[in-house]
Amino acid sequence: MPALADLLDVQELDLQLDRLRHERQSLPELDRYKKVANDLSKVEKRLEKEGAELRQLELDTDKADGELTIVESHLEETEKRLFSGGMSARETENMRAQVDQIRTQKGTAEELVLGLLEKLDTSRDIVKTTEGEQATLNQEKESLESQIKGIWKRIDAEMERKQQRRDEAVAPVPADLVELYDKLRQSKEGVGIAALANGVCGGCRLSLSALERSEVAEMDPPRCVHCRRLLVV
Repeated sequence: MPALADLLDVQELDLQLDRLRHERQSLPELDRYKKVANDLSKVEKRLEKEGAELRQLELDTDKADGELTIVESHLEETEKRLFSGGMSARETENMRAQVDQIRTQKGTAEELVLGLLEKLDTSRDIVKTTEGEQATLNQEKESLESQIKGIWKRIDAEMERKQQRRDEAVAPVPADLVELYDKLRQSKEGVGIAALANGVCGGCRLSLSALERSEVAEMDPPRCVHCRRLLVV
């Protein structure tokens, strides 16, 4: 049957289209892209947390620095009053005690500010490092996107050519035969028709006896007695 020979050409084109679809969906670049995108998402979440911690440290440092400035101003005013004289011995003693107390407060405030500044430097270094990771991953992601688009463009162009040839090859085949072929392709791992060569079905690779070959020759359309695929004999 000439229609079956045409359908065999259609089958070859369909297999080529299947391979191209599989290639399109299973690019190594796609796996790498998914990993990079996942890593980037994790880095962005980490950066968001680190950024929040940095902002809080900046606020805490500004607050502590402001409180230190107040203590320093209070100490300066109290010392001026102490050294200006004109006070009784008791008042002078009380003022000295107050100065000592404020100096202690000033020392505590300075230690707090220095500790926060150290943490601030560390936090800024951490954020800078994470921003570097983010930039590197973004660059790789963009590069992969470009590569994937380029490969997809090539594959899609090839698929368009194959599909055009497929449409031309299937045009003369009767609709009912095409429908049967399509159903067989769905249930037979993409192969709905095969050639019978040297008594062997090209679909299931099983040999047909002389009696079975005669049985197939009488079928309309011919089908393998083992796998039920369409056969070109």
